[in-house]
Amino acid sequence: MEMIEISGLLLLLLMALLACGVWIAIALLVVGFVGMQFVAGGIPAGAVLATTIWGNSASWTLAALPLFVWMGEILFRTRLSEEMFRGLAPWLNWLPGRLMHVNVIACGLFGSVSGSSAATCATVAKIALPELKKRGYDENVSLGSLAGAGTLGILIPPSITMVVYAVAANVSIIQVFLAGFLPGFLVMALYSGYIAVWSLLNPTKTPPADPPLPWREKMRESANLIPVSLLIIFVFAALLFGWATATECAAWGVAGSLAIAWWQGALSWPAFWASVMGATRLTCMIMLILAGASFMSTSMAYTGIPVALAQWVDSLHLSPYALIAALTVMYIVLGTALDGLSMIVLTTSVVIPMIKTAGFDPIWFGIFLILVVEMAEVSPPVGFNLFVLQTMSGKDSNTVALASLPFFFLLVAAVAIITVFPQIVMILPELAYGN
Repeated sequence: MEMIEISGLLLLLLMALLACGVWIAIALLVVGFVGMQFVAGGIPAGAVLATTIWGNSASWTLAALPLFVWMGEILFRTRLSEEMFRGLAPWLNWLPGRLMHVNVIACGLFGSVSGSSAATCATVAKIALPELKKRGYDENVSLGSLAGAGTLGILIPPSITMVVYAVAANVSIIQVFLAGFLPGFLVMALYSGYIAVWSLLNPTKTPPADPPLPWREKMRESANLIPVSLLIIFVFAALLFGWATATECAAWGVAGSLAIAWWQGALSWPAFWASVMGATRLTCMIMLILAGASFMSTSMAYTGIPVALAQWVDSLHLSPYALIAALTVMYIVLGTALDGLSMIVLTTSVVIPMIKTAGFDPIWFGIFLILVVEMAEVSPPVGFNLFVLQTMSGKDSNTVALASLPFFFLLVAAVAIITVFPQIVMILPELAYGN
């Protein structure tokens, strides 16, 4: 139990630092440094810090993040935000919550292209938040839906997190991709359902519906979506058919965004420079937090805390459903201190034998794990999507965390649903490859 106690102390230290207003990245670095003091053998923390930050920053895969952020900055400075809402508004006018559903739809579409939760959340928030605020929609529900829907970047294939799990668990990457589609649609339906119910219960906080438009007008308004839809389809097709890697697709996305901005007459030198500087600021913020998170993850790996937690759960000899419940709690706790990829890499080798013994399919468990990683993205104190939205909205961390809480519980509900009805996950892989 010594490792469990150490993990509790480190979590309390992290929460204390964040409560004192210490920068998120610095707090993560401090906790990582303190964690290294519990490592036997006197491994120098400074050397680990240098190699970890360089190793995680010098990543070809990670190069997609600033490019997707820049893509969003460019599109934000075109008329895309106005045109996206004008194009979708006539079709969503009848639905309770109306344009707040754009957050869910846009995150689902962009998540299928970017494969990154942070890039999805940042890009759609940059476009949607100002437009929803201007139209009078409730800001807390807007922030919460963006925090939750931003996680679709790692659930809707293709996803870097899915690739990492498939390699770590020695299962088919394509089968994991296929398994993610229906749970992705399930989560989108849960989010939209919550927005609709909330709007019915709070009619005074939703702007009045726009006057109904005839079919011809609806189609004319939707034509505004054609340029960006073609861009998303092109980037997605290039990734799906293997024409380009995720980073190359991000570069094509930037080129396409510049082309759209030029076509709309919005590509002036001041707008171009503003997009570069906006992307630089946001990327620096994200990269600094990633550096702190990677060092703390490495520190946790040296102490053996993730493996100790998994072995402790295994020692309880739980029933299959109780095991899933215990693993859910374990991963939520780990998610307060580790990024999703580290959680998967550090625990898969210990957890997979437990899962197989309990009778769960490793393909199914991969989607379960992705959903729990999504919870970590929106759970305080270190939910990464919360950091992104806190920076972009100017709100304090408590406001953003409280706004995202309902969507966190919807992810818990999604885990319960796929546990009771595993065919939601398994039907597409089984249709494609058999049982």
